[in-house]
Formats: sequence, C-alpha cells, structure tokens
Amino acid sequence: MKHNINKKWILPVLIMAIGTCSISSCKEESVKKEERQQYVIPDSILKTLKIDIVRTCPLVDALTLTGTVDFNQDKQVNIYPLVSGNVEDVKVQLGDYVQKGQVLAIVKSTEMAGYSNSLVNAETNLAVAKKNLDAQHDLFRSGLASQLDVNAAEAAYQQAVAQLEMVNRILKINGNNTQGNYVIKAPISGFIVQKNVTNNTAIRTDNGNNLFTISDLKDVWIYANVYESNISKIHLGDPVDVTTISYPNRIFKGRVDKMMNVLDPTNKVMKVKVVLPNNDYALKPQMFASILVTNKENKQSICISSKALVFDNSRYYVLKYQGNGIAVITPVEVINTIGDKTYIASGIEVGDQIIASQAILIYDTLNN
Repeated sequence: MKHNINKKWILPVLIMAIGTCSISSCKEESVKKEERQQYVIPDSILKTLKIDIVRTCPLVDALTLTGTVDFNQDKQVNIYPLVSGNVEDVKVQLGDYVQKGQVLAIVKSTEMAGYSNSLVNAETNLAVAKKNLDAQHDLFRSGLASQLDVNAAEAAYQQAVAQLEMVNRILKINGNNTQGNYVIKAPISGFIVQKNVTNNTAIRTDNGNNLFTISDLKDVWIYANVYESNISKIHLGDPVDVTTISYPNRIFKGRVDKMMNVLDPTNKVMKVKVVLPNNDYALKPQMFASILVTNKENKQSICISSKALVFDNSRYYVLKYQGNGIAVITPVEVINTIGDKTYIASGIEVGDQIIASQAILIYDTLNN
C-alpha cells in the first residue's frame, strides 16, 4: 500500500517540475528576445558614428556607356607632300613632341630645283627690264625715243616684277629653299600621332597618303556608344565622369558636346562626343573608356548617403536611429545609386535620422 502511495504522488510532482522548467525557460527566452530588440549602442561606438538626417534632393538619372579616346580633330593637322621627290632625312619618330616650325624631314626634289632656276631667271629678267626702262627714259629725254617706246619698256618691267613676285610666292609656299630641297616643317606644336614616311621614300603630289599627322593632345575627344533604348536619356551639356583601365581610381570630368543623331548601320548605336581637357597627356588616343552620364530630372526624391545602405538577403536596409543609442533595421526601396548618393522610393521619411557610417557593423550586431 505504501508503495502505491509513492507512485500516486510522483507523477504530479514530475509534471509540476516540468511545467515549472518550461515556464522558466520561456521567460528566459522572452527576456533574451526583449534584450535583443532593445540593444543599445555603447557610447564609445556611438561617438564614432555619423548620424544623417534624411532630406530630399533633385532626382538624378545616370547611364553608363562605353567608348574610346580620340584626337581633337579641331587641333589636328595632316601634312601632305606639296612636291614630288625622295625623302632623305626624317628627323622625328612616332610619338615625338614637336614645336611649331620644327623640321620634320627633308625631301630632295627636282621641282624645287626648277623653282630655284625660275627665281634666278626672274631676277635676271627684272634686272634687264629695269636697265631697258632706264635707257628708254634717257633716249626719250634726248628725243631719240618715242613715248610708245617708253611705255613698252615700262610694261616689260612691270611684267618682270610680277614674274619675280610669283616665283617668290611659290618658293615661300614650298619652304623658301633655293638648294633644291623641300623642307617639311611642323605647322603646329603637338605630338606626331601618325608617320607614313621613312628615309629614301619616293613621294608624289598625286598620292593621297599623308606624310605626318600632328595633334595637340591637351584636349581629347571621347566617342561614346548609345543604344536606341537610351537615346532619350542623353542630352547636350550633360555632365560625364570618365574612367579608364589605365587609371581606375581617377575620374575625368567633362560634358556631352555633340550628339551625332544618326545610328551606325552595323552596330546600331548613336555616337556621342565628349570633350575632355588633357593637360597632363594622361589620356591616349584609342584608349577604352567608361562614361557615366548624369542628368537632373524635374523631380525631387529622398536621398541618403550610400554609406548608410546595407544589402542583405536580396533587400536593402538602413539603420533608423531613434535616440538614446537605439537603432532599428528598416527595409527601403532603392531607385538608383550614383556615386555617394542613393535615391530612395519608400521606407524612410524626410527628417528621419539614419546611421551613415559603420552601418554594416551595427547591422550585424542587431541581427545577432
């Protein structure tokens, strides 16, 4: 009988004990959950955080294009042969910087020898015509020559003067060399960007190939490719940021200078020209470039620092600061991110405070 009494009381006691443990554990979990929700950022960390106030700003649209660096064709000169002959002395190489008037090459030319001979003949004819004119004036004063003879001598003299002037002009155009050489000189200062001649090359004036191309690379053009779907997003004067593979951490500032308004029949893209200053000659022709084009729309949008944004589980979040070290993870809808600014569609309101530094660190702490 005593044994049965023990069994009778053991079961309720066990149930009560289990129930008591269950209630106790639930309370502990509840307390822990409450502690996680009410996590307070320590003052030592809070002092290092940047707290931003949410505000509105003009909505900016951005488009990334690809393109290549090219010469500034307004500051580029192609040098063609003005006479036929043989190149004897090429003094520059591809990539050299030359000053205006610097000798690039010397051409031995029979045409230049002919111009020199014409100069001698013209000077001789002028001297003879001048002596004949003076003689006719003396004879006219002595009564031995008529006015008609004087007029004929005057006409011959004027023709000799005109002939000499013409020969001098031709020589000036061709370098004023009287030794039978045609001297090729740089018409502008810049870099030799094309060189199609070597020593002993025979050149002719009827050959359409240029000898040299000189370009001033202090300004360069960039041609960007715009697909049909993006043409409406590009406008004249839009500011652009250009980056290259050679200088990944450097941003070159420019603006859209011209839209070609025709599509390339092969690639189905419209070309857009961007003009960039290049005073240090960092940008080289034929470099590949990435062009970020931005334009302001006539709309306002909530904007925050991109450093305040956290991406996790395929969503964007910010940490809304409520004061007294309390921060709340808040999901947001992102419109666009351009540089250090992110435009928000929903999730926060103007005037809210958000943590704009070490956001990932605080986010991980709140999640854990």
